[in-house]
Amino acid sequence: MLDLTTDVELDKRAAPSFGHAMHKLFEFDPSYINLNHGAFGSLPMPVRVACDKLSARIEANPDRFLHMEGVHHWNEARTRVAELIGAETDECVLVNNTSHGIATVLRNLEWNEGDIIIGTTTTQGGVARAIMYIGDTPPHPQVSTFDLEFPTSHAEILENWREHVRRVTSEGGDLKQTRKVVAVIDTIVSIPGVRLPWKEMVAICKDAGVWSVVDAAHSIGQEVDINLSEAKPDFWISDCHKWLFAKRGCAVLYVPRRNHHIIKSPIPTPYTYRSPQDEHYNGPQNFVKLFEWTGTIDYVPLLSINAALDFRQWLGGEHKINEYTHNLAIAGGKHLASLLGTSVMDPDGELTFNMVNVELPIPGDIKYSDEVDSLLLNTLMVEWNTYAAHYYHNGKWWTRCSAQVWNEISDFEVLADALKDACEKVVNFAK
Repeated sequence: MLDLTTDVELDKRAAPSFGHAMHKLFEFDPSYINLNHGAFGSLPMPVRVACDKLSARIEANPDRFLHMEGVHHWNEARTRVAELIGAETDECVLVNNTSHGIATVLRNLEWNEGDIIIGTTTTQGGVARAIMYIGDTPPHPQVSTFDLEFPTSHAEILENWREHVRRVTSEGGDLKQTRKVVAVIDTIVSIPGVRLPWKEMVAICKDAGVWSVVDAAHSIGQEVDINLSEAKPDFWISDCHKWLFAKRGCAVLYVPRRNHHIIKSPIPTPYTYRSPQDEHYNGPQNFVKLFEWTGTIDYVPLLSINAALDFRQWLGGEHKINEYTHNLAIAGGKHLASLLGTSVMDPDGELTFNMVNVELPIPGDIKYSDEVDSLLLNTLMVEWNTYAAHYYHNGKWWTRCSAQVWNEISDFEVLADALKDACEKVVNFAK
């Protein structure tokens, strides 16, 4: 077995082939079939080893590292991730996760009476609650919900989105001249696992004078050639511990220079915050400086971005990785649907990157309940030691499978047997 605990550099060895040969680079239970990478990410062994070495270095002299050395690693990680997403280094800072980044943006926007915040029916649960919290807090901006039901097409989404934005921005009488409208847009929806035409949605917002806050939790490592300098969202946040292979949890918060003045404080507020009440106040703090130190945390996950990018380059880079995972998602989804006697949500592949959605053989009149959820989880995770996310959407039950570099088509066959067992138990329970 490959010894990954030595100091031999990755680029001096050949990477294993994609598929089950990749298992030697991860530390999964040998009997576990992981088709749910998109939920929490999976840490490669070389990245974990790099994190352990960094932790040891920090503990050898916490004062020197946290006072002097750490910021250089932080800046390197920002520089490299900025290059990956087509942004400037000082437009990017690192935060704990996408939810944290979105909350930071939403709570820094200055809300006024009559303002509107747009979410969707498929906005991730925590983000949807954050939107509701903004609406529940004085001055109580109005929450507008854009309906998304799948299957559908990008053309239909854009037509409906354009109309929704037009309607929201045209209503309100005298207020519409001064009010703020903010739209929270997914790049890739979490549930269902589908890609949206987010760049076009951002452009529609820009034309209508609507602020765009982009939830890109699943983008980095799954979506290639992002190029934020061209897409020009107002804010964009993506997890690095999901598809990029960094250590949980870390994310990049992108704020273009034109919007730096909006972000007055991270969460929590750091000692570097400048208040207009300060005796010698000379303007707000530099955007990047605000995020350098927000209190004592374990900085290793944030700094692990460097090791994760090294690992991905060793595997062959973004395009090679995603060519394999995308093709496997398409083929695996069709194969799983055939074995289950159902269909894929996206037969043309327009909505699919590396997550594929397949209908489950559970009648739609069996609705979601805690009991059904528990039965599916226990059967899949405990009895079969495999998992792909299950959910109820648009009158049907589905599974979302995440295809990764360690998966092969045979993993979908194991999942099919597990799902047949689990779905049969649900149907019998509901009788």
